[in-house]
Amino acid sequence: MEKVIIYTDGACSGNPGPGGWGAVLMCQGKEKEIMGCKKETTNNVMELTAVVEGLKLLKYPCEVELYSDSAYVVNAFSQGWIYNWVKNNWKTASKEPVKNQELWQELYNLTQTHKVKFNKVKGHSDNIYNNRCDELARSAIKNIK
Repeated sequence: MEKVIIYTDGACSGNPGPGGWGAVLMCQGKEKEIMGCKKETTNNVMELTAVVEGLKLLKYPCEVELYSDSAYVVNAFSQGWIYNWVKNNWKTASKEPVKNQELWQELYNLTQTHKVKFNKVKGHSDNIYNNRCDELARSAIKNIK
């Protein structure tokens, strides 16, 4: 199984407000950068979108080391929230509908195709790839007309 490293980040100017996301994918010594934006969104939606869009680029099942500074994204998997949401028909422990459900469902489905290990990185520190994703996300926001 091909090994891929993906770094992701999302950003929002205001929350909600204009948002952007960025991702850096690395495989076999090659790097690919992607980014996108949305006029009216939240930081969490942009963090999730970065992960989903990164995984959607993979053309066949891969073993993925995914790095994000979003506790929201990483903890959903590392603390098992998402498995409970699936079991409880996309309801939280307090029986409320899961926020951003469509993105979570898409991400969950992608993790059924790919073997993904979620890793939390410290945001705005000395990780060059996390910092690059932050730059991509912020520059995507500037592209919003």
